[in-house]
Amino acid sequence: MSSIFTRIVEREIPADIVFENDRIIAFKDIAPQAPVHLLVVPKTEQYANVVELAAGDPALLAELVAVSQKLATEQANGEFRLVFNNGPSAGQTVFHVHAHVLSGPITEGSLGF
Repeated sequence: MSSIFTRIVEREIPADIVFENDRIIAFKDIAPQAPVHLLVVPKTEQYANVVELAAGDPALLAELVAVSQKLATEQANGEFRLVFNNGPSAGQTVFHVHAHVLSGPITEGSLGF
């Protein structure tokens, strides 16, 4: 079964897309934890988490970080937190690697991304 992110890539589920190229898509989180909260997602669902991505395609990981910086510059003041949850006990609920780009204060009492 495809991940929710693959379904967004395939336009089966709507999203507020802010960036897209051949390998990456980025969109606004539907439950933002900060004034700017974007998800930056490789289009491939080959990697479940950032550790797998780093081992399997470090160039794609570097591109994901570069896109995150670009979006933070466009949507915030260029300063941001880049969060990868790795495993269920760390708050990962979608096992298709993705980064959270957050800028501004995190919503009080909410750290589950």
